[in-house]
Amino acid sequence: MLVEVPQVLTEDEVAHCRRVLEETDWIDGKVTAGFQSARAKNNLQVPETAPQAQELQRLILQSLKRNPLFTTAALPLRIFPPLFNRYDQGMHFGAHVDNALRFPPTGGGPIRTDVSVTLFLTDPATYDGGELVIEDTCGTQSVKLEAGSAIVYPSSSLHRVEPVTRGSRWASFFWLQSMVRDDGQRRLLFEMDQAISSLSARTPDDPAVIQLTACYHNLLRRWAEV
Repeated sequence: MLVEVPQVLTEDEVAHCRRVLEETDWIDGKVTAGFQSARAKNNLQVPETAPQAQELQRLILQSLKRNPLFTTAALPLRIFPPLFNRYDQGMHFGAHVDNALRFPPTGGGPIRTDVSVTLFLTDPATYDGGELVIEDTCGTQSVKLEAGSAIVYPSSSLHRVEPVTRGSRWASFFWLQSMVRDDGQRRLLFEMDQAISSLSARTPDDPAVIQLTACYHNLLRRWAEV
């Protein structure tokens, strides 16, 4: 399931992220890649422990907490601290699947990567190429979003970043362990939640709203791992 989450960050927050990252040192992005991914990866990245990265991590995590669409799409249990990457002209990331487990630099045990997130930080008009291409159950999807918007997709998906042919593409990326590990179950819960929201907005006193809400929570109770 692919879900676009618009305006995770405001324009001012995106501008702040850009200013901070412009003053940050970048390193070879292979530092966080697994063995196979490293063979396909050609980009730059901010070190995980850089003070600038930690400041922006807090900003993004706070923004995610106030975003109900992100919450219902991902049902996050644990979130790996957001990372930051950059694709300059000629850089790309070939087809790969994200590592199943990630170990946060702050400790606390491994995070199972159920869901991957890319949060775009660059105006798409300022660069060519750099599309995130995801092979989903519905086919191949090409994603290039406005700065401040994010795409949520299964970490098990084969995906790649196309070569940048003009400009520079900056983004934050991270993974999370969901309360519901199965993508099909998350999809069903997400679609049900969206239907409940739509129905309750039109007819808030309809008994069907209560019935559907009960079904949603009973399914979540059955499937959640907390």
